[in-house]
Amino acid sequence: MKNIRFNQQQTSAIGIGTWHIGEGTPNESQHQMDAIRYGLDHGINLIDTAEMYGEGLSETLVGKVIKDYPREKFQLVSKFYPYHATEKLIETSLKKSLQRLQTDYLDLYLLHWRGDTPLIETVTGLEKMVQAGLIKNWGVSNFDLNDLKELSQLKNGTNCRVNEDLYNIGSRGIEYDILPWQKQHQMSFIGYSPFGSDGGAYLNIKPILKEMAQAKHITVHQLLLAWVIRNHDLLSIPKTSSVEHMKSNLEAVDVSFTADELELLDQNYPKPNQATSLETI
Repeated sequence: MKNIRFNQQQTSAIGIGTWHIGEGTPNESQHQMDAIRYGLDHGINLIDTAEMYGEGLSETLVGKVIKDYPREKFQLVSKFYPYHATEKLIETSLKKSLQRLQTDYLDLYLLHWRGDTPLIETVTGLEKMVQAGLIKNWGVSNFDLNDLKELSQLKNGTNCRVNEDLYNIGSRGIEYDILPWQKQHQMSFIGYSPFGSDGGAYLNIKPILKEMAQAKHITVHQLLLAWVIRNHDLLSIPKTSSVEHMKSNLEAVDVSFTADELELLDQNYPKPNQATSLETI
């Protein structure tokens, strides 16, 4: 497994996303647990979840898997609702997540998106959780550039380790300003939904993707994931519900592109030439 520098440590080139995981039948949940185990057994060392995912069902399923693994061997990321972003409710939500995940701490705890609670109050609450040893570090999700700049001006705001935003070949707006700003400020980036929404429903699959995937003897999904991680400077967290899909994701890590191929993809899915509104799912 190739590694990248993420959260100031060596991390697998892809993580494991868990949106909608644990919400189906017992048989489906078993397949999902098998997939997560396969990923952990084959070099992936980061799992991303959230209290929102199935209202705790995702965290519960992940907890059943990770209890069988040495905790120090992987990073665990979860996220909390913006209406749980006060000092008191952060602690309450965190402890519930830890209980579902069957662990004593999180490596990263993220504000899922910005709400009405003043950022300074959220930062204060997160710093207290670091001091209490319940989280190692914290971050944010679905923040645009103005949000990040505002956060950086607050007391302890520069302790934010990560921002997680939508990123795939059809949603490239972050390349114009957010990614450069985060690199400048040594803040790691997580890109979610590399295939678009569920099943790639909203991502326009143009003929070039099918043609290039066929030429490379890979699937379109593998091509999309390989493109997202092409620069080895950010983490992508594809959701994986079966061992077959996990194997496919792992194989995508070794896919590379020529300069001509990347230029051709840029022609069909242009990189941004100006600031755009942050896209979210």
